[in-house]
Amino acid sequence: MSGLNETHEPGQRSWIAAANAPDADFPIQNLPYGVFSTGELSPRCGVAIGDLILDLAAIGAAGLLRPDTAAVFDRPALNDFLALGPAIWRETRRRLWQLLREEKGALRDDAALCTRALVPIAEVRLHLPIFVRSFTDFYASRHHAENVGTMFRGRENALPPNWLHMPIGYNGRASTVVVSGQPIRRPQGQLKGAGDEAPHFGPSARLDIELELGAIVGQPNSMGQPVTTAEAAEMIFGYVLLNDWSARDIQVWEYQPLGPFQSKAFATSISPWIVTAEALAPFRVAAPAPEKELLPYLRETGPGLFEIALEVALAPEGRAPTVISRTSYRHMYWSAAQQLAHHAAGGCAMCVGDLLGSGTISGPTRDSCGSLLEITWNGRDPVAVDGGERRFIEDGDTVTLSGWCEGAGRRIGFGRCETRVLPCTELPQA
Repeated sequence: MSGLNETHEPGQRSWIAAANAPDADFPIQNLPYGVFSTGELSPRCGVAIGDLILDLAAIGAAGLLRPDTAAVFDRPALNDFLALGPAIWRETRRRLWQLLREEKGALRDDAALCTRALVPIAEVRLHLPIFVRSFTDFYASRHHAENVGTMFRGRENALPPNWLHMPIGYNGRASTVVVSGQPIRRPQGQLKGAGDEAPHFGPSARLDIELELGAIVGQPNSMGQPVTTAEAAEMIFGYVLLNDWSARDIQVWEYQPLGPFQSKAFATSISPWIVTAEALAPFRVAAPAPEKELLPYLRETGPGLFEIALEVALAPEGRAPTVISRTSYRHMYWSAAQQLAHHAAGGCAMCVGDLLGSGTISGPTRDSCGSLLEITWNGRDPVAVDGGERRFIEDGDTVTLSGWCEGAGRRIGFGRCETRVLPCTELPQA
């Protein structure tokens, strides 16, 4: 697990003025990675600092990064950098921290290079930061699992019998993972009401969100080679905000006996900035003590969660956003390292660029839940928004996830994951 070092010290300042604002998401202690493009130039890798992006390809070409890292940044995804491994991740972070510190240095003193290499975030297009090799979604919040189980099976049978023994998950679709700002379309599928004799086909009327944290796998394991939770923690490069969109009415009909399929495959939105595990190190917290004794491969040797504050805002078309949920990642029962170790335990080869969704992050109260299914209790209790109320997501709505860690003079932000919902595309007639 990443330890603390000089790059984490509170109170540090950058010569990029906006990075020193108390509410800045991207101070010098953060340095999250992303992929961006400007004008006609191809997408390339960068780091956010204040309200700017540092073009890593540009400073690499100028000789400010070691050659084996400089060569991987002029590419449309971070996968090749991730593949270099944790030692290079740490060394590169420290080098960027040195270049951006308040004291004058090789970058600050080169006005021409600064003009080429520093670009306002507001003037770029942000892309998926990685090529998503595979996507797996988990079901790892006890509050969420108990809420959903209570709705559909009753409180006495809320948790499946295996839930306290292993992280429950399913393999999703990497092809429909999209970056913040890209709209999605309402899905269609088979729908069957409780009183219907047969299903019909149509647009989902119960489109929902799932507030999650996505873990980015930066190091692989070989097929057939399991890993410990400590090894799994070292394999994780960083984290993004993740909204795993869900069509609840499609899901309730299709998920027996196997699980989610069309109800989840249509869209997953992630934030454009990968906040590294190293940047989050000061905010590690322990998961709750397991209620059942865990098998050895799932036992953790250190704190596996983070104190990350999370918010969900919903804005109907033409209206102001309303915060409908405030929660924390520390409410999770299973950590990303446990999820990764479980994924690999049976022999599955995990790859650079794999994305692991935490599962819906819900707290103990209705307004700290991460889905409208829970916030409105399956549509029974609508939530007030500007201009009306919502039971589920309507066309034209924009949902924004945000998250940050804060304390001891540091604020590590994730930026935003923002998505607008468009009407569905009609199914072509035979």
